Amino acid sequence: MNIHEYQAKELLARFGVTVPQGRVAYTPEQASFAASELGGWHWAVKAQIHSGARGKAGGVKLCRTYDEVQEAATDLIGQRLVTHQTGPEGLLCERVYVEVAEPFVKELYLGIVLDRKAERIRVIASTEGGMEIEELAENSPEKIMQVTVEPAVGLQKFQARELAFDLGLTIKQVQRAVGIMMGAYRAFRDKDAEMLEVNPMVVTKDDRVIALDAKMSFDDNALFRLPDISEMKDLAQEDPREAEASQHHLNYVGLDGNIGCIVNGAGLAMATMDTIKFAGGTPANFLDVGGGASPERVASAFKLVLSDANVAVILVNIFAGINRCDWIAKGVVAAAKDLKVPLVVRLSGTNHEEGQKIIDDSGLPIIGAETLLEACEKAVVAVNSQ
Repeated sequence: MNIHEYQAKELLARFGVTVPQGRVAYTPEQASFAASELGGWHWAVKAQIHSGARGKAGGVKLCRTYDEVQEAATDLIGQRLVTHQTGPEGLLCERVYVEVAEPFVKELYLGIVLDRKAERIRVIASTEGGMEIEELAENSPEKIMQVTVEPAVGLQKFQARELAFDLGLTIKQVQRAVGIMMGAYRAFRDKDAEMLEVNPMVVTKDDRVIALDAKMSFDDNALFRLPDISEMKDLAQEDPREAEASQHHLNYVGLDGNIGCIVNGAGLAMATMDTIKFAGGTPANFLDVGGGASPERVASAFKLVLSDANVAVILVNIFAGINRCDWIAKGVVAAAKDLKVPLVVRLSGTNHEEGQKIIDDSGLPIIGAETLLEACEKAVVAVNSQ
C-alpha cells in the first residue's frame, strides 16, 4: 500500500525526522490560505499522487506570492499527471501539498528497502540526490553506498555515521543526517514498511539536514495491526478494479489480455497465466479467490473480471484442497446465468464430482476441461472463434 508525500512526512516527523513545514490543500483557496499560515517568501506546491518523477511531469511548482500558489493549485487539482511510473493514463491529482521552500546547497539520496534475497533491511545512500535510484544504479553504481541491517540489533548509529561521512558531510551535518537515518529506520521497522525513500534529502546553508521529499509503501498483510496506516489508503489512486477486489478479499491485478482468469491460489494463478501464453492466448488478469472462497466471493470475482471490457472469455481453474469444488460450482452457476462471453471451467480436487454435477445439471453452455492445458487451449479457441 502506498501513501502520499504529506502523509509520509507526517509519519516520519513522529519519529524525529526533520521535514519542511507544510499543509495539504484540496482547493486552490485552501492552498493560498495554507501559504499565508505557513509564512515565508517562497513555497513549493506539489501534486499529491502515488508516483515519483512528479517534478518532470510539471507536478511541482515554485511560487513567490499567494496568487501564484493559488494559480499553481488551480493548474494541478483535478488534472491527470502522467509520469513514467503512472503509464499513459496518468493519475488524478485531488490534493496538493503546500510547503515552505528553503534554499539548499546539497542534494542527497536516502532509501530503506526490504531485501528479500538477503532477508534483511538494506539502507541505501548516495550523493546524487534527485536522481532516480534505478538510473543511478545502472549508470553510476559506484556512487551508491549501502549497509545491511542485522535484525537482532537494528540499524546502529555507527553504520549511519559511516554512511553520512561517505556522503561528504561535515561533523555538524553528520550528526543531523544520522538523526534522520535512525528516525527513518524506526518508522520503516515499526510500521512494517516495504520501501522508504527520501529523495532528495537536502543540506541547507546553515547545516540543517531535511527530508525534502518522502515516499513510503507498506506490507498489505500487516495493515490489520496498523490502523493508523490503513486509514491513509487513497482508493482513488489505485486501479478501480484492484480497489474493488480488496473490498471482497480478492487478490487481483489487471493485465492487457482478453482471457479473464478466476483461480484459487497464487501459484496456480501464475501457472494458469503461463499456460494461457503457452497455448497462444493472453491473460486479462491475475485473480486469486483464496483458499476459502464462498459462492458469493466467486460471484464477486466474475463481476470484477467482467468489468474489464477487453475480456472475451472467462477461464475458471480450481484445484480444491481447503476449497471445495461444489462451493465454487454454485458460485459459477449463479454468475454464469446472464453471462454473455464463453466460460471454460476446470475443477479438480475436493468434491470434484459434486461440483461437476452442479455444473452439468445447470443446463448452461459451460465448456468443461479435465486438465489445465486443455482448459487453456479451449479458452484460446473460444477467443479465436469470435
